[in-house]
This record gives sequence, structure tokens and C-alpha cells, in this order.
Amino acid sequence: MKLGLVTDCLADRSLEEAAAVCRKLGLEQVELGCGNWSPAPHVDLEKLTADAGARHRLLDTLADNGLTVSALNCSGNPLFPGEKGARDRAVAEGTFLLAEQLGLDTVVMMSGLPGGSPEDRTPTWIVTSWPPETEEILRWQWQAAVPVWKDLAARARDHGVRHIALEFHGWQLVYNVETLRRLQCEAGGDILGVNLDPSHLFWMGADPLEVARALSDCIYHVHIKDVRLEKAAGQNTLLDTKGVLEFASRSWNFVTPGRGHDAAWWRRFLETLRDCGYDGPLSIEQEDYTIPLEEALDQAVSLLRQVLPA
Repeated sequence: MKLGLVTDCLADRSLEEAAAVCRKLGLEQVELGCGNWSPAPHVDLEKLTADAGARHRLLDTLADNGLTVSALNCSGNPLFPGEKGARDRAVAEGTFLLAEQLGLDTVVMMSGLPGGSPEDRTPTWIVTSWPPETEEILRWQWQAAVPVWKDLAARARDHGVRHIALEFHGWQLVYNVETLRRLQCEAGGDILGVNLDPSHLFWMGADPLEVARALSDCIYHVHIKDVRLEKAAGQNTLLDTKGVLEFASRSWNFVTPGRGHDAAWWRRFLETLRDCGYDGPLSIEQEDYTIPLEEALDQAVSLLRQVLPA
């Protein structure tokens, strides 16, 4: 397993500066955001896909710092109604092309989420079977999603992408084992797998170790991020709509690995990944707003080196 970083946390720095941070941390890989929800400026899709020289300069900058690319990430909502969904799909298609040009076979995405009917202008996340109309909404959403994902999977294959690693997250049609298996069955086949991020599973009530075992055949990428459940959950539940910077009053918070679940848990997680046959990237996704960035990254790397399987 190789340690890497999602460079979104270094969105205020140039590619050269971000690569230098990774070198200082002793990391081996970076996961590059390609637009949509990524704030990072390190990938200009239009320029890179059109200019081989720009691609070489990107790879040379990384190589000069001992880095390779673990995956491209174009997480967005390809199922959003109207023009926004079309734009997000265009970014995904551009990312597939860039992956081919860079010799990469893995793209990290989220499934997206449609509206609740053909007339809806915004997505609707259904998490209960009552009131009765929720079931009708969910049926429509899957009818809308399957053709889009069949097309996305086909386009990815055309560009030599072997793995689309879907991240489980709230406000997504695919957010657990069952929904991933359904999308695999109805739309994409084995090109679709999981970007296993334990943090979202924690607050949604799942067990990341069980999820890993259930999806051992299709763990295509791994994010390293922790969640700490807070006292407010006792009154307000884990369904929390406050912004992530309001961490003092939230029911749960993203935290640096080890500050939500201890080193023993993270050791079990990595051992479980190994037992499942996974030997791929461990991509640190830093979203702990309670401590300085450099301190958080140092802590994350230190913990991972401590618990990595021999």
C-alpha cells in the first residue's frame, strides 16, 4: 500500500508547492481533482487534454518530488437535472480522456443524485420508505440514473479506464453496499467499484470493516479520513445540516485519523484491506478544521506509518 494525498486540502498552493508538501511528508502519490466539486487548481482539464507538453510538465513536477498519480477525481453530480448535470458529465468525460493520456486506469467519482420526478430542478435524497410517495420517487430516480451510468461506464471503457471508484456519501444515489451492487448489476458491471472512505460510513451508521469484506472484489481506491461523534448527537441525531466550520455545535465532525477512532481501529482497517487483497493507494483526505493543516497532515502520516501492515 502506498501513502498519498488528495490535493484538495492544498488548493491555496500551486502544483509545485503542493508537490513539495507531499515530498516533505514522505508521500508517494497524489490524487488530483479535475473540477466539479474539487477546489484544487492543479488540473486544467481543457489545457491538459489538448497539450501533451502540459501533461509532461505536470508529471515531471510530480516525479521531481518522488510522486506519481494514484487516481483522478471528478466527483460531482452527473445525475443533476438540466444543464448542471450535463456540465458535470462533460467534466467526467474529460477526466476519462485525461486518464487515458496519463496512462491511468482509475477515476474516483460519486454516483450523483437525480431529482424526484421529471419536473424536478434539484435532487432529492430518499432515506426512508415513508410517507408512501418516497417509494415512487426512488423508483423514478433509478430509472433516470441507469441510462446515464450505462453511458458513463461505456465512455470510460472507451478511454481505457478499468475502475470507476464510487465514494459512498450522503445525498447520493449510491451510498452503501446494496446500492452499489444494484448500480453494478443494472448499469456498469465490474468497472464500477468503491472508493472506500470510512468517514462517511461512520456517520451513516455502517461498519467500514464489514463494508470492506462485502466489497472485497471491487475496492478500487481508499480514502483515509476519520469522523468523531460529538455529544450533540445525543439530542440532535447524526443527521446534521450545519456547515463543517460550525464544528463546535455539530453532531459529528471530520477529524484527522486517530482523533475519532484510535490507532488500533486503523490497524484493523488496514489489515482488513490487506486480507481482502487490496494493495492500492491510501489517499489521505484532510478535512479536519479543528487543527492547523500541517499538524493534521503530520498526525495522519505518522499514524498510518505506525499501523501499516508489515
